[in-house]
Amino acid sequence: MTFELISKDPETKARLGRISTPHGDIDTPVFMPVGTQATVKTLTPEDLVAAGTKIMLGNTYHLFLRPGHELIHRMGGLHGFMNWPHPILTDSGGYQVFSLSDLKTIKEEGVTFQSHIDGAQHLFTPESVMEVETALGADIIMPLDECTPYPCAYEYAEKSQAMTLRWAMRSKQRFSELEGRGRHPQALFGIVQGSTYEDLRVENAQALVDMAFDGYAIGGLSIGEPKSTMGGLIDLTLACLPEDQPRYLMGAGTPEDLIDAVGRGLDMFDCVIPSREGRNGALYTQNGRININNARFKEDPAPLDETCSCYACRTFSKAYLRHLYHTGEMLGPRMGTLHNIYFFVGLAGQMRKAISEGRFVKWSEQFLMRYRTEKNRKECDL
Repeated sequence: MTFELISKDPETKARLGRISTPHGDIDTPVFMPVGTQATVKTLTPEDLVAAGTKIMLGNTYHLFLRPGHELIHRMGGLHGFMNWPHPILTDSGGYQVFSLSDLKTIKEEGVTFQSHIDGAQHLFTPESVMEVETALGADIIMPLDECTPYPCAYEYAEKSQAMTLRWAMRSKQRFSELEGRGRHPQALFGIVQGSTYEDLRVENAQALVDMAFDGYAIGGLSIGEPKSTMGGLIDLTLACLPEDQPRYLMGAGTPEDLIDAVGRGLDMFDCVIPSREGRNGALYTQNGRININNARFKEDPAPLDETCSCYACRTFSKAYLRHLYHTGEMLGPRMGTLHNIYFFVGLAGQMRKAISEGRFVKWSEQFLMRYRTEKNRKECDL
């Protein structure tokens, strides 16, 4: 993997870049749809390509449990298994271990957890996660880390980030040992942790940079902390990271969050918001987030978003989409998910264009002014 820093916005820290991988180039800033179990729920690879998706994300925890990384490896890795010839990023599964497993034990060796599917006991170590992700064959892979909850006591956060650094070193060592055993070259990112404590974030980031990863992610944010706290920690962390490598903010996904983070100098984003909320009728438009289930759309003949080129917006009215959700027809969640993916992938495209033209600030102000006029309506909330 290589990263080229193409240009910077003159008024902010927003930047244009290009990541080159064995499965294609990725222009940044980029939004990565989440295909947890080797699929973005309800969508086909064709749908994702039509939406402009250049890279998608798979989840190591879920794919380890079902169908298993060894089977996927035999089927040609994730790219062959799901017939997706474009770049893929896999996370380590650590966040899912800590959020989905009620019974887990964290030790220096790794984390023992109980499957949320059948209750079976499993052990993730930094080394075993590298072995699983090598078998899955994603272009960019992440090491095992601990995502601490919010709020988190300083003493626990300090011990956790120190252990995460030791895990990162072990992950990098095993990654080096596995080099050449995969189907193609892979890149390994480091993940900055440290909860909401500035000194821990700086210490963690600087130590990871000394380990020389291929890129860097900021983890453990957007989990309940105030927006101002998140922004300050992003700035502090980015000041410690090299400019000539990609920077990835994990799990943050509202349009406001993405625009703010791009302005601070981040390149890569993923979130389940587009697909999860799309399945439940929360749909994102240039005029704000709406709840298509609301009565005010019962006889609305207009498309969901006149500026959108997705199949749902080109074909159906808001009234029809509302009908699909109210009758439990599967086409409703499919169309809602498709539209939301178009919106979020397209939002990153709009930001790239604005940066390239040197008008990111003006574009941001205009976009948010229009977006928030509708978003503030109380009935938009689910």
